[in-house]
This record gives sequence, C-alpha cells and structure tokens, in this order.
Amino acid sequence: MLLTIDAGNTNIALGLMDGDKVVGTFRLITKTPRTSDEFVMCFNEFFETQGFRKEDVEDTILSSVVPKVNYALSSAVIKYLGKMPIIITKDTDTGISLDMPNPSEVGADLIVDCAMAYLSYHRPCIIIDFGTATTYTYVSGGGHFPYVAIQPGLRTSADALTGQAAQLPEIEIRKPETVLGYNTITAMQAGIMYGYIGSVEYIIKAMKEELHEPECYVIATGGLGRAMTEATDLIDEYDPDVAYKGMYLIYQRMKKA
Repeated sequence: MLLTIDAGNTNIALGLMDGDKVVGTFRLITKTPRTSDEFVMCFNEFFETQGFRKEDVEDTILSSVVPKVNYALSSAVIKYLGKMPIIITKDTDTGISLDMPNPSEVGADLIVDCAMAYLSYHRPCIIIDFGTATTYTYVSGGGHFPYVAIQPGLRTSADALTGQAAQLPEIEIRKPETVLGYNTITAMQAGIMYGYIGSVEYIIKAMKEELHEPECYVIATGGLGRAMTEATDLIDEYDPDVAYKGMYLIYQRMKKA
C-alpha cells in the first residue's frame, strides 16, 4: 500500500492507497502546531481505527503547500514507518511539463492535480480545486501545464464578508432554493452561493474560449466541489480523491523509471 499525504492550507489529508483504490482517509487541521511525535500519534490513530497495518505500507509520498509542516511530517513518517517520504517538487518526474516562466512558484497541489488529470484522461482538462483558494488549472492533452487562475475560496469569501460586516453572522454554506433572500441568513446564502456559481461558470467559459478548447474536460475536487458540481452543468465530474490519485500515479511513474 501507498500512504499519500496532502498538506494544504486548511487540512492535512492522509489517504491510503491499495493499488489505485483509496481505502482509507484521515484529516487533520493544518493550523494546529504539531511535533513529529504528535504526527506519529495521528498516524497510529488512523491505522488502528481503520484496521490497517503499517507493515503493509510500501512507501509514502507527500504533496505540501505548507513548508513549515514538512520537516515534522517527514520526521514522523520516518519514525512511524522507517522510510523517508517522497516529496513532490517542480523537479519530480510527473509526466507533465510546467510551461511557466517560474516553475518554482507552482504549488505541489497544482502539479498533483494536473498529473492526475493528464495521466488518467490524456485530454485537455481544467481541474477546479475548491479549497482555501479555488484554483483552475489547465493541462493540455499533451501534458503541458501553462496556465492557472486563482480566486478566494468559497468559505474564505464568506468569512471575509462576516469578518468585515459587524451585523452579518456566520452562516452555513449552502445553496438556497431561490436567489431572493427573505432574511439575513437566506440573503447571505443567496448572494454568496449564486454569486460564486456565477464566477465559477464565467471562469470556465472564459478559459475554454481563450484556450480554443470548447470540449475541455472539467473536473472538480476539494471540500465544496460536490456542492458546486451539483449547482452547474459546466463541471463534468466531481472526484474528491484527485490529490490521492495524482500522487499514486506519480509514484507509479517513478517506480517504472
């Protein structure tokens, strides 16, 4: 089995792969400071509660956009599994080409997303990752990654609104039946959700038009990806496991090299 670790700005997500299947997942809050020993305890809880044996883990691969947690996470993997994790960087052989002026600026999360789409579909794709930020990453049918658009995430946008307006409360992020709000809560939900759906649809349409790729396949992932996929016909597929699958496919490619 392969242990995949996706360290994002909000969560650190662990995914255990048995072949190409995700058989177990576990999430931690990124902003909680942890030592390597505390991460070891989290790994142990993950394996014990879900009935897995650490002895069955062949390797670990890490995708991180939070450099400050990398040392503790890597040390924890070594302590718990006795192996150094593979850390994805711009220099990792992923099968895709980072066609940007400064490849070192490209986050590992975007590299993993593109690798999953390209190595799975071999066609032009836009991968929309609904996280702390929402990213729209384009990968060509030939494996070239030249473009990305980034906007504030849906929850980030909602938090900014409530944080800057004293009389607006925190709300559940969900799509109301109508854009016509009849009280503060439904008015905020309508404005946030319908406004965000509109922005998502506009960016997809604009990217396809400027890329001259009208049939570009659109994949959504991330915490709010399912809700957004259900809200628009412009997203072709929702896959919550894009990061895990991307790391698995990269690992398999590295093994064959």
